[in-house]
Amino acid sequence: MTRGQATAIGGVAILLWALLALFTVGSAPVPPLQLNAMCFAIGGTVGLIWLVISGGFQTLRDVPLGVYAFGTAGLFGYHFLYFSALRLAPPAEAGLIAYLWPLLIVLLSGLLPGETVRKGHLIGGALGFAGAAVLIGTGLTGGGAWAGYLLALACAFTWSGYSVMSRRFEAVPTSAVVVFCLASAVLSALCHAALETTQWPEGGIGWASVAGLGLGPVGLAFFAWDIGVKRGDIQLLGVLSYAAPVLSTFALVVAGLAPLTVSLLMGTLMITGGALVAAQASQTSRNSDAANSV
Repeated sequence: MTRGQATAIGGVAILLWALLALFTVGSAPVPPLQLNAMCFAIGGTVGLIWLVISGGFQTLRDVPLGVYAFGTAGLFGYHFLYFSALRLAPPAEAGLIAYLWPLLIVLLSGLLPGETVRKGHLIGGALGFAGAAVLIGTGLTGGGAWAGYLLALACAFTWSGYSVMSRRFEAVPTSAVVVFCLASAVLSALCHAALETTQWPEGGIGWASVAGLGLGPVGLAFFAWDIGVKRGDIQLLGVLSYAAPVLSTFALVVAGLAPLTVSLLMGTLMITGGALVAAQASQTSRNSDAANSV
């Protein structure tokens, strides 16, 4: 598999994640930990079937337990924070704040060996966080909203950190994601039993939303993303990911689940604009490195 092919596969995950907020809202009133358990069980089961068909179980034997713990913490933590944020705060605003992770990937990837953090990265980061501040400042609806926004911000840092640190485990096979999903499902179920009251999806739309989450944004997307960040161009994927908040917000507005307000437009433009500034800085850095190597 070439670097370009791996990057394209990673791009599939970005398209699937554009539906994450829409399906999450549709799955209400399922509580976050229960939703985690249901979605990861679906995604993990599909991965398990793939392993049986492909005979890939052997690839799991040499994966260190620490890697399994890392992957499980990343997947479980991100989605628990995300689902909780969208239950507590307006979904469009909370979703946009959570989607600061593409910008953070570009910023954090500058700390990787051979990468450089440039002034454009810092300017882009400031612009993106200013956009998040606009959303928070104009979308407050009480204490729950504040908690939701903070969880969304923690969500962004969790997924960006997981994605960048995944480069340290390039040799780990993508099949390990099956274990991440199944372990996250079990952990979520245990936490749900201890902390939440079970509530099932309401009607066909609710069940379809849960199934859609488990098959796509909380299923196939993980396998595609794992291939992309390990074998593809992680900074280019960070750039492509900037489309996710726009697509996600657009899906909510079209579905009538979020109003198209001035603050929402401003926040979207600022977060996306900041990401593009950071992306330009990354491209300049790559061009400079290429010129110096000649």
